[in-house]
Amino acid sequence: MASIDEAGPIRTTRSRSRLRGGLVTVATVLALLAAMGLTVLGLGSADNAVASYDASSWLWSAARSELARVNGVTARVDTRTEVAGARRHPMQVVQTDRVLVLRDLHTGQISTLDLATLQITATTPTTPGLGVSVALHEDAAFVVDAVQGVVRQLDPRSLAPVGEPVRYPPGITGGAFDGVGRLWIAVPAEGTVSAISPAVLPSNAAESPQVSPRRVETHDVAEPSHELVVSALDDGVAVLDRTAGTLVTVVAGTVRRTALAETLTGPGTMPTRTSGPVVPVTVVGQRQVHAITDGGEVLSFPVPGEGDRLSPAVAWAGRFYCADEAAGVVYAFDSAGQLVDTVRGRWSGPLELEVRENHLFINAPDASTARVVNDRHEVREVDKYANDVLGGDPPPVEPPPPPPPPKKKKPQVSKPGAPRGVTAAAGNAQARVSWRPAAANGAEIIRYVVEGAGQRLEVGANQRSVEVKELTNGETYEFSVHAVNAKGAGPARTSNPVTPTADVPDAPASATAEARPDGTVVVSWPEANGQGNRIARYAVTATSDGTNAPAGEATGTELVVKAGELEYGTQYAFTVVSINDKGAASEASPVSNTVVPFTLPGEPVELVASTVADQPGTVAVQWSSAAANGRPVTGYVVDVGGRRSEVTDTRTTVGGLGDGQNVTVRVRAVNEAGEGPEATTTARTVAPPRVTVTGASATATEATVTFTVDAGGGKATCTLSRSGQPAKSGPCSSITMTGLTPGTSYTFTVTATNAAGAGTASRAQETQALYGIATCVNGSEPEQRTYCDRDREGRNGNEIFSVPRQDNDRQVGWAKPTTRLKAYCKIRGEEVYAYVYNNDKQSTWWVRVEYNGRNYIPWAWLNLEGGDKINVLPTC
Repeated sequence: MASIDEAGPIRTTRSRSRLRGGLVTVATVLALLAAMGLTVLGLGSADNAVASYDASSWLWSAARSELARVNGVTARVDTRTEVAGARRHPMQVVQTDRVLVLRDLHTGQISTLDLATLQITATTPTTPGLGVSVALHEDAAFVVDAVQGVVRQLDPRSLAPVGEPVRYPPGITGGAFDGVGRLWIAVPAEGTVSAISPAVLPSNAAESPQVSPRRVETHDVAEPSHELVVSALDDGVAVLDRTAGTLVTVVAGTVRRTALAETLTGPGTMPTRTSGPVVPVTVVGQRQVHAITDGGEVLSFPVPGEGDRLSPAVAWAGRFYCADEAAGVVYAFDSAGQLVDTVRGRWSGPLELEVRENHLFINAPDASTARVVNDRHEVREVDKYANDVLGGDPPPVEPPPPPPPPKKKKPQVSKPGAPRGVTAAAGNAQARVSWRPAAANGAEIIRYVVEGAGQRLEVGANQRSVEVKELTNGETYEFSVHAVNAKGAGPARTSNPVTPTADVPDAPASATAEARPDGTVVVSWPEANGQGNRIARYAVTATSDGTNAPAGEATGTELVVKAGELEYGTQYAFTVVSINDKGAASEASPVSNTVVPFTLPGEPVELVASTVADQPGTVAVQWSSAAANGRPVTGYVVDVGGRRSEVTDTRTTVGGLGDGQNVTVRVRAVNEAGEGPEATTTARTVAPPRVTVTGASATATEATVTFTVDAGGGKATCTLSRSGQPAKSGPCSSITMTGLTPGTSYTFTVTATNAAGAGTASRAQETQALYGIATCVNGSEPEQRTYCDRDREGRNGNEIFSVPRQDNDRQVGWAKPTTRLKAYCKIRGEEVYAYVYNNDKQSTWWVRVEYNGRNYIPWAWLNLEGGDKINVLPTC
């Protein structure tokens, strides 16, 4: 079926991967902005020349709450701008050459960023969480509320509504523009896909448009209640029927089907937008990619590694790029499916791949770097925190990367279990069959099969409710339901018997939902009219983006959905069916308001506390974000040794704890529901150093002390000192002190100092004695020939005085040549010139020696051992 639609409802649902208990970051829609009128800083003349080429994209940095504009040609950031109040928030970013629109998934706020001033110029609220998305093409902006089934066009300049919205039943999926400007919406409940053409905006933003967006075509792509995934093409759309295993493409009005049931080993997924003629389908759980050409040929190849944290493979310039978020890598495969490159980065968390302007941009919102790949597949790193640009500032020191997650043991894979809670309710010539999930047993469920009344219906894995029609009133039926995964069909479970009748009750007139802080959701409704029969119970169905599933039953007019039954952070709306005492069911009530289930945040992960080496009584604490569980984490309560503080970042420093203290560190995340469970660790503040002397040695004029230092967790500096003299600095292992007196006992003190104080240790050490050889060589003159050999009248060689001068009255004796004299120190005195002997040695230095006590001999007459260097002696 193909038709042109002017009005009329179309049902759709969206399928996606979910993580229980946490938000899933929406892939950022990367784009370009060159015609901005901004000053580009930090680029050379050659770079400025290419910066005007239209190949840029704004990349989101959640940790810094910033957008960075990356030039695809230079792989450099030329502009950074902060987005207030969005730190660590997942953000959807859509853009064209002229406008940039953001949606904060934590708050739901949609904002328009003026690219000329980098200021937010318009905002509008939406329901937070997953379920609402933004699409943009040229001047057309749309907000797609998949839960309520409302697609509304906005003027991106003012975010004012444009005309009337296009309305669908709750639970649509899709919402992506193809290359020619059509917005594609899939309708799983009806098995159709439709295209919406936007209204043309007036040139003046203050003027109201005269027309509304409209549906321009509709195509049958699947049986009703099948699970569908949508990827917009260059001209048309690709729809993956996950339930039947079929890829349907709609190009220029032509519908083409490619059967994949024998190929797909599990539920497949696709990128929101596919460029080129080849559509890659990724089976995340099996780590397989199946590339389907426009001619229906299928190429299948595996993705290396383990785990199920793959993003959908993206086709780019004859290759396929697939991100493994757990490993922090992007694998590149050639057109034959051979692995040809592995792009690595300092990444943790989500990875976003988007083809824009002849470049592939790889962004990690939680990291400081990105990658750009050109059409020659050259990969370059991008520093998103670059500071030599407009908006740059000094970034803080990044925490060390978290340890790799432990490898999970591969689960045993088998056929699924039986569905739980299979129930049937009769209507007028029809019956509604509902059930709760079956155990997947290690392989994701592909479909459910409902059999009965001679019919066999296949239902999507997230569509756990189906209406069986064309029944005969008054005849009793039973229905069986079984699940199918990659291993085959599991056991069936049979419903209660039902008898269709025209005597059905009215539906409740309305339904209201409320999300409570304990994780529960309360659905209430007014009592329905039983039309002469008693209302026995009410059945409640939860609708989200891609899911229609039973939420429970109640005998009264209120149902409390237990905590954890619904995904935190995901939008839900509810319908209610009345069932009377004869088992007859009404039509569904009007859809309720949308709610987002939430509860206390999760425990902070990767908590690390460490000593601050240069601050006394202080520890540094850092951790990774806790799971928000449906509401933004507004801060963290940190308790360190009983000192409690509240912070908004994921790191803090706590002081005033005392020196050398072992403290317990507790951290809790806080959101609207309150404080979550605590993460704990221990730390120690810096303590004063402890010094242990391990040895000492000395020569005649210097001593070396060796020691060890326990720095107490700090950074110690060390000195060696002796009484009355300045301390000498050195390494905290050994220090040598010079200028000592030979043959003297000293007490040396080692002092180690850090932020908490000082520690000392002492060691006594005596220097070695220094000796010199009294030297006298007979001269060549006759009167000098016996000068050194015997006493003579007057002066003799090697005379020793009690003063440093040759004063006969102060002479205390003389030393025969080769006499070894113990030396103590040196002193300036009368110049002595040994021209008669000792090699013409001449000096004013005198040496105090051991000779009849401590007296002096000219250095000219004494050769010191060890090189005769007078400077080794200290000054007396």
